[in-house]
Amino acid sequence: MTQALKRVFALGAATAALVGGVAFSSVGVAEAAPAHSVVTATHGGKQKCHIVKGYWTKTWHKATRDRHSKVHPGYWTKTWHPARKVCERR
Repeated sequence: MTQALKRVFALGAATAALVGGVAFSSVGVAEAAPAHSVVTATHGGKQKCHIVKGYWTKTWHKATRDRHSKVHPGYWTKTWHPARKVCERR
């Protein structure tokens, strides 16, 4: 009976610790997750705001020379600029 009681107590303590750890880690993950909304501070309600849609731009990267003096040609890349909220004070 004593061994069974010890086993039940140990299993209960382990379960409680596991559940507590999962709850604690999920709270940390929820706080660290980035917000998917665009938010800015308000300044007394005297501003006009609008949402600027996301857009792509082309960026040129110059030709470079590596440590062996080999020239690597320049190239274009596309860069995504996400949507954002723009506010203008009045």
